[in-house]
Amino acid sequence: MFKKGENIVLGISIGDMNGVGPEVILKTFEDPRMMELCTPVVFGNVKLLSFLKKNINCTTVIHGIDSLDQIQLGKFNVLNLWKEGVNLDFGVLDDNVGKYAIKSFAAATQALKDDLIDALVTAPINKYNIQSDDFKFPGHTDYLNQELEGNALMFMISDDLKVGLLTDHVPLQEVSAALNPELIKQKVRTINKSLIQDFNAVKPRIALLGLNPHSGDNGIIGTEEQSFITQTVKELFDENIIIYGPYSADAFFGAEQYKNFDAVVACYHDQGLIPFKALNFGNGVNFTAGLNKIRTSPDHGTAYDIAGKGIADFTSFKNAVYAALDIYKNKNEYLQSIKNPLKVSSN
Repeated sequence: MFKKGENIVLGISIGDMNGVGPEVILKTFEDPRMMELCTPVVFGNVKLLSFLKKNINCTTVIHGIDSLDQIQLGKFNVLNLWKEGVNLDFGVLDDNVGKYAIKSFAAATQALKDDLIDALVTAPINKYNIQSDDFKFPGHTDYLNQELEGNALMFMISDDLKVGLLTDHVPLQEVSAALNPELIKQKVRTINKSLIQDFNAVKPRIALLGLNPHSGDNGIIGTEEQSFITQTVKELFDENIIIYGPYSADAFFGAEQYKNFDAVVACYHDQGLIPFKALNFGNGVNFTAGLNKIRTSPDHGTAYDIAGKGIADFTSFKNAVYAALDIYKNKNEYLQSIKNPLKVSSN
């Protein structure tokens, strides 16, 4: 019988099964030494994982369970979340497969909320086929922000670069209207706190990128920097958050200024993710910072073009597992360190 606390229980949502998600999960835990670091539990179906395992000639030993109280330490646990068969067609966008991807993700999220698992790693989903009357979110992050405590922030992390986003899955034409001083302060405070408690940074240094080309060129190419972004940076600095900017994004990355900072804050999705993925694609991790629970994922999508072929690179997924474990330990150590050991007498 599994005893809670002996090692980290890592929940894994199966993702889009017509994509590479199940493959990178199976390959990550093919090495039995991974079970010395954590106890994985995949929210899915044993027969389906066994079929996928055979399809890619993987040797991962599967331990099927029908409830989370049956988790076995040192095993690759697969929870039978559904009993019926699911027809797969690798590389094809399928609404029915999308429903099972969300069924897995929602169940894993509930287990995370109920403290039945310690952290969550999500395999890639397709943002189109997951939409339904019950799930109207552009992705994992927005759903987690609703279900968990805190304010979610997409934080792309690697050994050399960490990029946080002020706005994530927002149409480009709506970005400027979405930005305001309070949003910037909320996101920067979240990043600063995450760097301290999740990554052991003592006095983190943060850079903020400007919204417009050349940070507006003194109002010639845009006025947001002059009207509120620069002033907001000053106010955050006055809160003892070490933040500089706004920087012109192209020169910032071109001159490798990011190497002087613990994190970079981008105004919108592509401003941050294009340089991040150009420098780290296949190795980076998507971490949802700012919440009371831990969730990571690989930095890639479903990769329909290579699904079912057994050639998917699992490096990013394995890094997502490592990151979840490291952040879990760092956060617990930080929370222990700030506890007041002295009891206040009521007399």
